[in-house]
Amino acid sequence: MYVSDIKHPTQSLEEKLHHIYTLNRDKKIDLSFRPQYLNLLKKLNNPHLNLPPTIHIAGTNGKGSTIAIMRAILESAGYKVHAYTSPHLCKFNERIYLAGKNISDETLENLIDEALKLNANKDLTFFEITTAIAFTAFSRVPADILLLETGMGGRLDCTNVIESPLVTIITSISYDHMEYLGNTLPEIASEKAGVIKTNTPCVIGAQNKDSIDENVINVFKSKALELDAPLLCYGADWFIMRQKNQICFSFEEEEMILPLPNIIGSHQIENAGTALTALETIKAHFNISKQDYANGIKNVSWPARLQKIMHGSLITNLPNTWEIWLDGGHNKNATQAIAKQVQHWSENDSKPLHLVIGMMNHKDPVSFIEPLLHHVNSITTINIPDEPQSFNAEELKTLLEASYSKLDILHAAAPKIAIKALCDKNQKSGRILIIGSLYLAGYILKEHS
Repeated sequence: MYVSDIKHPTQSLEEKLHHIYTLNRDKKIDLSFRPQYLNLLKKLNNPHLNLPPTIHIAGTNGKGSTIAIMRAILESAGYKVHAYTSPHLCKFNERIYLAGKNISDETLENLIDEALKLNANKDLTFFEITTAIAFTAFSRVPADILLLETGMGGRLDCTNVIESPLVTIITSISYDHMEYLGNTLPEIASEKAGVIKTNTPCVIGAQNKDSIDENVINVFKSKALELDAPLLCYGADWFIMRQKNQICFSFEEEEMILPLPNIIGSHQIENAGTALTALETIKAHFNISKQDYANGIKNVSWPARLQKIMHGSLITNLPNTWEIWLDGGHNKNATQAIAKQVQHWSENDSKPLHLVIGMMNHKDPVSFIEPLLHHVNSITTINIPDEPQSFNAEELKTLLEASYSKLDILHAAAPKIAIKALCDKNQKSGRILIIGSLYLAGYILKEHS
């Protein structure tokens, strides 16, 4: 976790989140079910064994969007939904969605106090204690279903103490968190495949070209065969495609024509297909009509995923021929997906594309921007404010220039400065895409919207 994770507008909560951060004294992440974590769950009366019916979701990219789509559909059908996602954009409370709304400050603070008292200052990671808190909240507040996202792994992820989910999901696999999950895509996929459970359906989302080339799907097939788990793979067991201004979803010889998702990008159509397949596998437990599917998809909201900035200080003095878009993507798989939308833009108008990038310092900025290179007119690197574990703008600029010397690469201290400089230098029109980090995206939404 990072400094940005513990910032909170309520001072007492920020102080307690900071205290949780200090419990893991060596600041190393240990992907295992450590005795301290299991002991805390036991003291909290094992809340992970008393949860609503659960959909458990792992993967590198698309987990949050897939959950957002499922949540919107289920709520359209009248069900009360819990959801656990990370990281948050603006406020920690977003991580624990409790029966239809983000957990309140009061409830969150009471749960932190309870967990800290029971933990008695034992060594725990930030994600361990916050997951225990989330499980406790979900066990105490009635809901019809829980949408549960893993942290970074799967096999030894804190969330994987649940025993019998209704269905599991694995979204797109890409290179990320390699220091913990492995250096090859099959190794990473093997960790993610740890969420697959015996006799439990597992939905496999659309994979990128790298994953297909490295036969990641065979990792999932092998694990599913071992556990006798039905595997439902994109392109074999379910299909989705765009048809003009609609989508066509096919599963088990049935077809649904639905609206386009209310989140931009062809990859979001694929995420919608993953969500639809998962919900179709549990239709014996939940009554969801075609109209519920349609309403959920057309009304879903998931900020900082190719989100057009429509108000706030960043566009106050922006010429009306310019646009600003925001995306929290931070790995190559994300930019591969975004490149499809960028290609669509370039085919439909002549606006030049300018990237404004800030990244955490354990990411690979060179491979990150590679899928977008053919569409980009300039790159401006910026700082992620108040986040010491990020590249500073000059350092990031130097790294990119070493590999892409022909590109026009600038740097600026902050987003507002970068945008003004771009508009001043390029008088006619343009499209600015702010990208590279969910922490940067969160800062934009908090400070400039």
